[in-house]
Amino acid sequence: MLSEGFWDEPEQAQKIVQRVAALRERVNVFKDLARDYEDLDVLVELGEEEQDQDTANEVRDGLASISRRVSELELAVLLGGPYDRGNAIMSLHAGAGGTEAQDWVEMLLRMYMRWAERRRFKVELLDLLPGDEAGTKSATIEITGRNAYGYLRSEKGVHRLVRISPFDTAGRRHTSFASVDVLPEVDDELEIQIKPEDLKIDTFRSGGAGGQHVNKTDSAVRITHLPTGIVVSCQNERSQLSNRLAAMKMLKARLTDLELRKKEEELAALRSDHQEIAWGSQIRSYVFHPYSLVKDHRTGLETGNINAVMDGEIDPFIAAYLKDKARAGR
Repeated sequence: MLSEGFWDEPEQAQKIVQRVAALRERVNVFKDLARDYEDLDVLVELGEEEQDQDTANEVRDGLASISRRVSELELAVLLGGPYDRGNAIMSLHAGAGGTEAQDWVEMLLRMYMRWAERRRFKVELLDLLPGDEAGTKSATIEITGRNAYGYLRSEKGVHRLVRISPFDTAGRRHTSFASVDVLPEVDDELEIQIKPEDLKIDTFRSGGAGGQHVNKTDSAVRITHLPTGIVVSCQNERSQLSNRLAAMKMLKARLTDLELRKKEEELAALRSDHQEIAWGSQIRSYVFHPYSLVKDHRTGLETGNINAVMDGEIDPFIAAYLKDKARAGR
């Protein structure tokens, strides 16, 4: 029985309601699958009696749909982390290689935005630093949607590109690197204490392409967390207040990630097979030349359809990573 005054805690009540709604949706998904399977079973019997090709085609399509939905349901079951069901904050940074590496960041940014679009997730650009000549030096986006962090944490690490550079007049093959960092969006209820005296807050004028939309006020915000040295910035919102709120959200996410890594390191002391993801130890390679191949070095999964991958079709890599983690008990 709920105690008196429980509903005086609107935020707590809202979170419980949201949790119940999420569980109810999972149950409804299973019920829908069971109902569709039963309907398909009846259709199979009718098709066998009538020997109808159209019915056979309908059954084939129905089985393919059920198989895809079951795979999605199985994947969702693997998302058991404390933040897996929430939103994600993704940061991309160019490695050594100048314009080529900066162009690679822009290609990856498009890939993840296309992936989010396929899932009907919302994408918001929080921060972007354009390249000197082309591409993007760094970018931070927030991806809002159920299980966004649970899926995208598989993308954290170094991504390697091999191709004939369009910026090389000699037409030589280049290798470039970009790092991808993925953080969970943190709820206010989590015990992440940020003291005002630990913050250094700077304001500056937002950058841009120029023209009439150049920001003429110091609306961009940079926040430095003095105890850890973590620096975050936001310049894409319309006001200084909005930029400050977005930057604080990013800071809280980074501090939470820091705490998670500390816990992982404690667990790693009990395991001998733990490996740190470091610069240069790529998790995935994207080869455009002399052949087409995308290979995940953690799971061994690979595909030759690199254009589809760059257009956002990365679900097979996400699924392979999550299943591999589940088998390893991590």
